[in-house]
Amino acid sequence: MIRKIHTLEITKNIKEMCIEANYYLSADMKDAIQQASQKETTTLGKNVMQQLQKNLIIAADEKIPICQDTGMAVVFLDIGQGVHIQGDSLENAINEGIRRGYEEGYLRKSIVHDPLIRKNTKDNTPAVIHSKIVAGNTLKITVAPKGFGSENISRIFMLKPSDGKEGVIKSVLQTIQDAGANACPPIVVGIGIGGTFEKCAIMAKEALLRNLKEHSDIPYIAEMEQDLLEQINCLGIGPGGLGGNTTALAVNINTYPTHIAGLPVGINICCHVNRHVTRIL
Repeated sequence: MIRKIHTLEITKNIKEMCIEANYYLSADMKDAIQQASQKETTTLGKNVMQQLQKNLIIAADEKIPICQDTGMAVVFLDIGQGVHIQGDSLENAINEGIRRGYEEGYLRKSIVHDPLIRKNTKDNTPAVIHSKIVAGNTLKITVAPKGFGSENISRIFMLKPSDGKEGVIKSVLQTIQDAGANACPPIVVGIGIGGTFEKCAIMAKEALLRNLKEHSDIPYIAEMEQDLLEQINCLGIGPGGLGGNTTALAVNINTYPTHIAGLPVGINICCHVNRHVTRIL
């Protein structure tokens, strides 16, 4: 059965989601920060974690952004085969929602219209949009504002198949070590293994959206997530890069089939403000 969804409804929801994502952190992220604060063993690290918790309360109570970098809007769409979108173009509807959300929410506009000329678009558009067609007659929208302190230290490695699991682990640990305090730890680490150059990067960003209380349904990958988290937290970078045993809150890994000659690995880092909101229309 075909369902009709008007682009005006999409714009309205995108606007609200931009504001919600920037004012409020998801429950799993808040829980992870609280639990990490209790486990942190250094005095300075514990103080930083407590300040992060206070920051979340202030942002929610006063309806102001959790972080001054309100990010580049990344939008994921799961479009049901039974959905017919009416009205303006889908891309225009999404960007209009972002424009209104960043204006009405008093969110910082951080997007430049050309990567070299660097003139600000003054409305935080355009978004980066990833879409796929799925079964059903609903439209699933995820808005994930991505700050660039952590985005800038993300990496892609085109490893050799012989590098194997150890090569992946080495690449991840080197990325985190090189980043140091620049990614605003404690961080969430999204990893994509397999596919192609671009596929592993998108998988890594999608991995950041996964609930931190959930692990991969592939047993050896779930074990790898936990092992990597422990090794990252032994690097000593700590909250705010000031030392401690809480450098990362979670490691989420997505995998995909790949070519016999390759082992692509994408590593997308997000700071402790790992923002994302999902709605289903």
